[in-house]
Amino acid sequence: MTDERTAAANGIAARYDETDSERRLAFEAIDDTAAPRSGATAAIAQNREGYAMLKVRPTVDGDELERYYGFDMALDHAAELLGVAPRDLPIPAAAEDMGM
Repeated sequence: MTDERTAAANGIAARYDETDSERRLAFEAIDDTAAPRSGATAAIAQNREGYAMLKVRPTVDGDELERYYGFDMALDHAAELLGVAPRDLPIPAAAEDMGM
């Protein structure tokens, strides 16, 4: 199912949510059609106000791996963690403005 906060394509599911302090976009490989293994994950987080650098993590609650100014660069890193091309990552509508 795809709505404003979720999307799926190319064997990847994406879910956007917000906590008290962060906006978070989590990715999971849901089958082996695009990613090297089912269950691989990556996440991008940004402060709730939406102006700070984006943090790439292996999981939504994992330790920060790297920070980026641009959403494109964060997506590149997340795609690398999943073993897919950045263009293969589905982006829910609610997350399209991350990094701006």
